[in-house]
Formats: sequence, structure tokens, C-alpha cells
Amino acid sequence: MSSPTPRYSALSLLRARLAGPGYWRPLWSGAKLKEVYDVVVVGAGGHGLATAYHLARDHGIKSVGVLEKRLVGYGNVGRNTTIVRSNYLLPENHHFYEDSLRRWERLSSELNYNVMYSPRGVLDLGLSDGEMVALSRRGNAMRLAGIDAELLDREQVLNFAPELAGADARRFDIVGGLLQRRGGTVRHDAVAWGYARAASALGVDIIEDCEVTGLRTAAGRAVGVETGRGFVRAERIVFAVAGHTGAIGQMLGMTLPIETHLLQAMVTEPIKPLIDTVLVYVHPHGEAYVLQSDRGGVVMGGFLDGFPSYTREGQWYRLEDVAQTAVGLLPQLASLRMLRHWAGTNDMTMDGSFIIDRLRYDNVFLNGGWCYGGFKAIPASGAACATLVATGTAPDLIRAHTLSRFATGRLLDERGGGPFPVRL
Repeated sequence: MSSPTPRYSALSLLRARLAGPGYWRPLWSGAKLKEVYDVVVVGAGGHGLATAYHLARDHGIKSVGVLEKRLVGYGNVGRNTTIVRSNYLLPENHHFYEDSLRRWERLSSELNYNVMYSPRGVLDLGLSDGEMVALSRRGNAMRLAGIDAELLDREQVLNFAPELAGADARRFDIVGGLLQRRGGTVRHDAVAWGYARAASALGVDIIEDCEVTGLRTAAGRAVGVETGRGFVRAERIVFAVAGHTGAIGQMLGMTLPIETHLLQAMVTEPIKPLIDTVLVYVHPHGEAYVLQSDRGGVVMGGFLDGFPSYTREGQWYRLEDVAQTAVGLLPQLASLRMLRHWAGTNDMTMDGSFIIDRLRYDNVFLNGGWCYGGFKAIPASGAACATLVATGTAPDLIRAHTLSRFATGRLLDERGGGPFPVRL
């Protein structure tokens, strides 16, 4: 059991100043790998850490080991564009993501760690009357579920986001938009660090540089995992490995309805405040979501690359496509220099919605298939997955997000595009 973690406060800062060097200590490092755990969580990203935290806090399961191949927060939780929202159409999705958004609103206080939640608003732009009908349908579904949504006409869009008003006529001009004011951004690395700190303070062991290489079974039940440091026995095992979910299926000898695709993002050099919200601009030939970070850089992303890959190497054609779309929306960006360009691996399911369910064995669980929604889902995902693991019963929020839906045809196809993760 780790020693008590001091609460962050103005008083603790004063104490640290008076105490001098050595007051602060590592927050989660130093735990030794045990031979046996009640629960082993594979993956120290947002979903794995949140699951471990809720297992310890909500269900009193303190014998939890989180095994990470590299470092805490090294994967997708540190490679995304930080957007959080709950503006989904299907009830199975918007109720879940609304639960997550509500948890984001109070997460800093809960973890005693500033995750920098910023409710700056998420604005989906409509470029035709047909698109406004679709946005109106989604907004109505949200409001019927008690979720905030506002349908804006062109004048209201320009009043809310005046940076859009100065452009010359666009090829694909703005007709209106759908606004969720409580949507916004959260600092990605702070989320990983905050959950790791809180889980460790509850007695969870976080073991970095500990790759899981296999699953050991006996009598039709999983008994533990093989790692680079030896065998670890566990009563229950949770896989939360983001873009490597398909590889877990291969490890277990089964094919999952998942493909791994790259999703790229980029950020410009810092500039003075320009964009005070999150803008989503999708036209017939491209997509860009644009926001400005707390450091001043303009963050942009777009479509998937369009082919399965694990490389995490950015592609120039995708950078060009996103940059052109962003400049078409905001010509003010044309003279900026690109500062950084990266890619993350997305585990894309065949209906675009996530999976939290048992995986082949009664005591093996999957938290994956997050497609575009992984980061924004972390708080709700951790709580729901922990409940399933601890009690054996899925809470209502995730009851429809089973692996079996792909066999029964009860798909959760938010986009209505069919089983084609590349075609958006």
C-alpha cells in the first residue's frame, strides 16, 4: 500500500516552499510487481487508469495491478485533440457521453488534480439546408434526453464565433450550426496523471515497462497474464489497450469486429487568442475540427487516413487536406507555420460505437473499440467498466455496447454509414 498522498491546495504549496527540496515525491512510480492480483488491468491509458481508480474507490478492490508496456499516458490519451462533448444522436450513445461530460465537470475536484476542463462550446457547422435538417434531428434527440443543444442560424453562428465573420465568400459557406455550450476541452496529459495519482493513492499498483505478451488459461478460465517480467496471476483481467484491441483478439484466438486506423492531428505555432470555441467543419471533400490550445497553438484534425495501420506516422496528404479545409474555414490561419504533426491509432468498430463486455472468458473483459470517442468517454467508461468487472453485471449505460450485437444485428451505427470504418 502506498503512503498517503497529500492534497493539493494553496496551503500545500506554502508547506512545500517552507520545506524546501524533497517535499514533492513521485506520484505513482516505485510499486513492485506482485505475483497475484484480484484484478489486472492491461494498459495505463485513460480508460485503464480510470477503471482501476473506480475499482478501488467505488468497489473496494485494492489489489489491482495496472500493467503498461511503456509509460503512463504514452498512448492515445496523450495524442488526441482534447475535445469533450455529448452531442450524439442515438440514445445508447448520448446518454453515455452525457454521463461522461457531467463527470468531466467535477473531475478536477474529485481527483484533487486540475484537468483543465474548459466548457468553451462545440459548434458543428451546417453548410446546406439538408445538413441543417440532420443537425436539427440530432439536437432534438439531445434535448429530449435533457442534454443541452442549440440550433443556430447563420447570424447566431457569427455572433457566437465572430472569427468566422471576416472571411470572403467560402466555397462551402455556413448556413447555421448546432451548438453544445457545455462541450469543450480537457488537458489530456493532466487526465492521465490525475487518474494515475488518485489510483495509486488508493493502493493500485501501476507498473510501467511491463508488456503483457499472453494470457494463461486453465479449465476454461483465465488464470493470469504472461509479461516481460514473468507470470502474474489474477482473478479478473481487463484489456484497455486502445488501438491495439485487434491484437488482443489475436492473442485470445478470436477475430474482433475492429480495424486499427490512424487519425492525425496537428498544431500551429502559438498566436494571440483567435478561436474561443471548438469548430467542426465538414464539407463534401474534407473535414476539419479546429480549436486553440491554452498555449496559443491552433489544433486541427480531420478524417481517418483510410487504411489500417499501426505506424503512428503522419501522412503528408492528410496534413495538406486538413490544413486546406481549416484555411477554407478561417483564412486567417493561412500564414501560420505548422509546429507539430502526429497520429494516433484508433480501434474502429464496424458500427462506430464502443465495446465494454466480457471477452471469450467469464473473467476477461474488454474496454475498447472507441473509434473517435475514446478521450471524451474516459470518466464514464472507467466507472461503468469497473462496475461490470466488480459485480459481473453491466450498468444500464453500457448494456447495449456488447460484443454480441455484431452477431445479432443490433448495431449502434451513429453515422448511418454501415460496416465500413474507412468510409465516413
